Amino acid sequence: MNRRDFVRDLALAGALLGTRPQIGAAEPPPETSRIRLGRVPSVCVSPQYVAEELLRAEGFTEVSYVETAGGLPGAQATGEGQVDVSQNFAAPLVMSLDAGHPIVLLGGVHVGCFELFATGRVRTLRDLKGKTVAVFGIQSGQHVFLASMMTQVGLDPRTDVTWVVHPPDEAMRLLAEGKVDGYLGFPPDPQELRRVAVSLRPVRPLLRLGGWMTVTSVVGPLMVYLDRFYIAIVDRPWSQYFCCMVSANREFVRTHPVAAKRALRAILKSDQICALEPERAVRAFLGRGFKANPEYALQAVKAIPFGRWREFNPEETVRFYALRLREAGMITSSPQKILAQGTDWRFLTELKKELKG
Repeated sequence: MNRRDFVRDLALAGALLGTRPQIGAAEPPPETSRIRLGRVPSVCVSPQYVAEELLRAEGFTEVSYVETAGGLPGAQATGEGQVDVSQNFAAPLVMSLDAGHPIVLLGGVHVGCFELFATGRVRTLRDLKGKTVAVFGIQSGQHVFLASMMTQVGLDPRTDVTWVVHPPDEAMRLLAEGKVDGYLGFPPDPQELRRVAVSLRPVRPLLRLGGWMTVTSVVGPLMVYLDRFYIAIVDRPWSQYFCCMVSANREFVRTHPVAAKRALRAILKSDQICALEPERAVRAFLGRGFKANPEYALQAVKAIPFGRWREFNPEETVRFYALRLREAGMITSSPQKILAQGTDWRFLTELKKELKG
């Protein structure tokens, strides 16, 4: 038996990374045998694709993935009952709760998946003032995350930046040509952008003279690409907060608490698998029919700090983004209200005790 088969079989038996097999057996079966998760073309949410086998081991005989967008549209789909449990981005989830969508946050999965790339005209986040930034759409995950980052450094995202909407490929091309000043990418976009930056550096005067700057939520050093070297910097505070969290339909959690806990357990265990076996995470992601360069997807999975969900505080994540988005005028609810009405950490608390580190 090779290492991959060993880990898979161990996980399916409920024993991965110290999980006590008797826990799952002692629990009642899930109240429903069906569970629906979101299908989002982002390698960040690979744990929920790896989780399919584990969900079946948890008692779900019908596991399906519903095509949705990430961010606010995905949260709205969860609130409307199209999706039962799914990963989504923290900042848009806070906006969704403020909008009154009936969802509940169950826990965090990982930090560190988005990166901000900018041309040489931008040396710090504050330099985005008066610049043009490309995003998927207004109130997309990109827009919401970057707005909160700007607020953190004293900018007003409503007036200090010109937002333009472009699909990812077009946005990256415009950035490479210097026609926009910034682009916040989710994996595997950053891997593609690094290749573009390096390949264009010898022939693009803007890039050769000014360089590229990146700000990333990935735990570890950042790269500020200049002509022939880079500078390592640290990207607090964003690296200290979850970017991807598990959300669920509120009524699903109320009527199916055992199922909700079992689903969360499967995703958190899959998060560990992604850390141990990044190749398996990439296969699960590409197996959903998404078009991505396998090499870049693998680089992204290896860069994202999977398997560290115990180390960060989901409540602090919600509070941080609620404060920033309220300062930006993008929500009206207080952090206390959002935490009280939109979070349920009881399953996470139990799983921290049950799943050994």
